[in-house]
This record gives sequence, structure tokens and C-alpha cells, in this order.
Amino acid sequence: MKYLKRSATAVTLASLALLTSACTPPTQAASGPTSAADASKQLKVGFFGFAKSNGFAQGTFLGVEQAAKANNATATFVDPNFNAQTQVQQIQDAVTSKQFEVIVVQANDNQALIAPLQQAVQAGITVVVEFSVIGPKFDTIQPQIPGAISIVDLPTSNGKILGEMGKEACATVPGDTCKVAYLEGFKSLPLDNARTDAVKAELATDPRIKLVASVEGGYTQDSGRQAFQNVSQANPDVDVVIGASQAITGAAAAAGGSDIKFIGNGSSKSNVEAVRSGKWFSIYVSDVVANGAKATELGLAKARGEQFETAVDEAALAPNQGKGTKQALDAANYVSKYSD
Repeated sequence: MKYLKRSATAVTLASLALLTSACTPPTQAASGPTSAADASKQLKVGFFGFAKSNGFAQGTFLGVEQAAKANNATATFVDPNFNAQTQVQQIQDAVTSKQFEVIVVQANDNQALIAPLQQAVQAGITVVVEFSVIGPKFDTIQPQIPGAISIVDLPTSNGKILGEMGKEACATVPGDTCKVAYLEGFKSLPLDNARTDAVKAELATDPRIKLVASVEGGYTQDSGRQAFQNVSQANPDVDVVIGASQAITGAAAAAGGSDIKFIGNGSSKSNVEAVRSGKWFSIYVSDVVANGAKATELGLAKARGEQFETAVDEAALAPNQGKGTKQALDAANYVSKYSD
């Protein structure tokens, strides 16, 4: 994950049909600005990321900046510091001030942002929902805010793939039972709950797997370390641990030289190295830099009245559909573009 401390953000695999897209056909803007911006006018992009302190969001912003610079625009990171209500207020302020022609947003709360983003669209601001689905449905890449663009990583699909990698890890564990612990993101977030349900459902298809713990692990090394310590005290013989890569980094450090198979949700430089070196079993790969660039390109295209895609599945931009095993990463010689 995702994301993040609550989280968005990246990915290339030439040998595995890199940058193939399962997107809707390009369409002309159906709503948003009443008139297209002059092509020569420099536009302003506001990136409402999870938090400046989060490596995932910073990686996404690298892509946002790159695409803005290449398309006669400037980019600003508006930092809510993982606070959902702060993010709501920041977007409302941006609508009132009309500070940005384009808003790219990683939602800290996918429900709380529905109303302010609807207001942004109605005010003629181009809205791009990036990484986190915003709306009540977690199984569709289609925009749930009329007039917005959606380039997202579905939590249900993400959770299923995490579960699949958990099953693959368990296949290498001897014995009749494989004990798995899942470090959830935040139990208070419907999006995280949808991911958790998908992980559990996939793990349940293997009768050898026993889910011994499903606890909140958050999106920082400290929260992951604490969660793992609590889990390992109750289950010292746990075989596989799955969670956000930031949390798994903390968990792996606490585990020391154990033979636990760690699976992370996120693909920073250190995460990729952990898998390729054999320290971790696998990661869910998301090319956050590419995703940020794509989101910004789409937003600027719409703002200028050009052709654009309304819905993009970020997993389609990832190597091996996001399943970052050592074999897949080595085959692609995959190199991450961001650091935690």
C-alpha cells in the first residue's frame, strides 16, 4: 500500500508487456472547464497527496512535477499530513481561491472527499483521483465523481494479489500448516477494510493456511514494528507476514535474522532491493512516479480541451500486474524510482 501512511505511489516491466493499458478509450471532456485553457497558458497543478512525510506520496509527486514541467505547468504539493479533515478543508479552500486549474488527489478518506471534489468539478477545476478510489465502490476504476478522471489502484484487486503472494510464500513452508499474519492499514478506513477482506478471502482458499493475526499495522516503520512485536509474542512460530511495505520494513527489522517470509505492499528502492536480495519474499509493485505523471498528463489534457482517458487501472501499468516476486523483478531488472 498503498500508500502511504494512509496510503498512492510506480512501474516498468518490458518483458511483461510494460505499460500496457486496460483503460477506457480516450474521450473528450464531458464536464469540467466551460472553456479549454489556452495552450500557451501555464497551468497550475495542485497535488493533494497523503502527506509530505510519506515516501509513496513523494514518489508520486516526482511524477506530477515531471509531467507538469513537460506540459507547461507548475506543481505544488498541498500537505494534509494524513489528516482527512485537513485535506477536505484544503480542497475547499482551493475551490474558493481557484488556485489551481488541475487537482490531483490521493484521498486520506475516500468518503469525506466526495462532496468537496464535486464542488471542485462544478467550479470548473479538473479533478484527477489518483491511487485511492473515491466513492462507495471499491471494485471499479470508473470515476465515481461525475466529471472527474480516475487513475486508481483497486484495493480489492490489490488485496487479492497480496493474498495470492501469501499463498505462494506458504507453498515454500514445510509442514501441514502455514501461519500467516496480516498487518492491516487502518481499521477506520473503508478502503483498507475492503483490501483486508480481499486478502483474507484469498488466503482462505488454501486449507493449509491459518490466519493467526489480523491487526492494524499502519503505514510507518514504527507502527509496523509494534504490530509485529505484538503478533510475534502471541505467535512466535508465524511463517508469513503481509502488510504495507513501510510497516513490513519495521517488522522485518524487529524480526532480525528470522526465516519469516515478508510480503510488502509498496515498491520503494529499499523494498525492491529487499526482494531481489532475498530478505523479503515479494512486494506489490506500483510505479508511483509513472502513475503521478500519467495522472497529471490526463488532467492537463482535459483542462486544455484535448483527448484524455477517463479511467485507468494502475495495475495495468505495473510489472506482472503488480506481483513483485524476485523472479518477476529480476526478469525485468526492475528499478524503483522513489525512496521511503
